[in-house]
Amino acid sequence: MADGKPMPKGLKPTTELGPILVFFAAYYFGDLMIATGAIMITTLVALAISYYYTRTLPMMPLVTAVVVMVFGGLTLYLHDETFIKMKPTIIYGIFAVVLFSGLMLGKSFVKVLFDNFWNLDDEGWRKLTVRLAAFFLLMAFANEALWRNFSTEIWVNAKVFGFTAATFLFFLAQVPMITRHMNQEKPDTDA
Repeated sequence: MADGKPMPKGLKPTTELGPILVFFAAYYFGDLMIATGAIMITTLVALAISYYYTRTLPMMPLVTAVVVMVFGGLTLYLHDETFIKMKPTIIYGIFAVVLFSGLMLGKSFVKVLFDNFWNLDDEGWRKLTVRLAAFFLLMAFANEALWRNFSTEIWVNAKVFGFTAATFLFFLAQVPMITRHMNQEKPDTDA
């Protein structure tokens, strides 16, 4: 059994993107109810794989999994697609509130999540937190506008491709700010 070792190369992106890609395929080969069940199962499998290797459950995927289970379960039980369509709004809203709340308490939860990737000064972490919280809020509003005003097919395509591309572009746009706020000294890894 693994004990806190890193995942094999390529497995981490698979656990992160796998559920949404399975959702997309299940929608196009079936319908939204089949896709909902598929994303629920693959989300749990992705969490189990992550836990097997790291012996921890990362907070963002865990919160996402809980919301997927609750809203996916309601969608299947009530046979009402409204709940699964609201799921991204709820997830993005939760993340925005948590990040803004952390800032009000003088904490950057983004630093906790990304400290292993970047060694930013305090101002850099604050800016990244504000920007990410605002991005999540914008994504919540975008999801609401999409599912309420467009067809399920348009919503599924926007969720799978548009939201994923928007997230990638958001982080790409942060590179200049991240670069400006990088600390020159190496983080202390002798703990």
